[in-house]
Amino acid sequence: MKLVEVLSAKDARRFLEFPAQLYRNDPNWIRPLDRDIEAVFDPERNKRFAYGAARRWLLVHPDGSVLGRVAAFYDERTASLTEYRTGGIGFFECVNDQQAANLLFDACRNWLMDQGLEAMDGPINFGERDAWWGLLLEGFHSPVYRMNYNPPYYQNLFEQYGFREYYNQLVFHYPVSKPVPEDFYQRGQRALQALGITVQNLETLTLGRLAESIASVYNEAWANMRHFKPITTEQVMRQLQTLRPVLDKKLVYVAFAGNRPIGFLLMMPDINQIIKKFNGKFGLWQKLLFLWYLRSGIIDRIFGMLFGIVPDYQGKGVEAATIIEAARVVQRQRTHYRDMEMNWIGDFNTRMVRMVSKLGTSVCRRYRTYRYLFDPAKPFRRYQMEED
Repeated sequence: MKLVEVLSAKDARRFLEFPAQLYRNDPNWIRPLDRDIEAVFDPERNKRFAYGAARRWLLVHPDGSVLGRVAAFYDERTASLTEYRTGGIGFFECVNDQQAANLLFDACRNWLMDQGLEAMDGPINFGERDAWWGLLLEGFHSPVYRMNYNPPYYQNLFEQYGFREYYNQLVFHYPVSKPVPEDFYQRGQRALQALGITVQNLETLTLGRLAESIASVYNEAWANMRHFKPITTEQVMRQLQTLRPVLDKKLVYVAFAGNRPIGFLLMMPDINQIIKKFNGKFGLWQKLLFLWYLRSGIIDRIFGMLFGIVPDYQGKGVEAATIIEAARVVQRQRTHYRDMEMNWIGDFNTRMVRMVSKLGTSVCRRYRTYRYLFDPAKPFRRYQMEED
């Protein structure tokens, strides 16, 4: 077996194609769009290259067949946010062979050490945490859009190498038709009346006002998070423009106190239910089919992308008010959606875990982010629980 760094267009293609070989007998795997993976490693499209770097490798058998792949990366803006300078690894795929996995992990460790890093987290994304983050440990059914999926044996490959649990990520399921629990409903109603809260969706909000609101709430609500980086209205607007073809006006909500945005709930149709038909491709024909399928009502699952409340309104029922308004609209209009998954909530975020549990959800998937320290003599500390 030998490692081959991905430098040529041919090897970049093999990097994309290998998972199709690995999962060819797994009906639950959905091939990501090639363009989504390519964007992660394109300096023109991924602005993190302005602050760091990435490398990719293939593991190749003497007969020329691919046995595995992996990527390593770092971003100087986030590398020193914890006690050790930390990079990341991701897009790991490998046959069930510890020696093969070790060679891939070694390539990442050695390169990151050469860049002055002291640890590596994985599997994570060279980008935001809402995509391709964490190793799937429970819930091996078809993933939602841009969420990781892997065989159960990956857990052993990571842990036998020496990766240790850094934090777990919980995904919660809620049947769309299930009534909101009465105590949860009453709490939301009290917030609407006592605090003068209003909740609007995209049927009354402009896209510009939505972008302003998300940026404002995000920069307040996430300011104390260790990996926080403020965002601008322009950044949010660009992302919303990208999502615009698949935005459902009934799935996007902003809570206001007067004219001040104090919370938002952003849900999306799970377009993986369409993408699974395209084998990673998204040319003109697939785009036409995509629009046809989107209008046909084939998507019956939605997922929560982001949910945030500004600090001075947390714990006052605003989250309940936002959720009951979303439930009222979606259930009243009898949409074709049947299931909702709330993407992922870290087990360190105890406040949010409690709130979602009180809604009557159940955990449908569990992911784990691991950390590996290059110097085993240094103390390992799990990700710290957030303060309530």
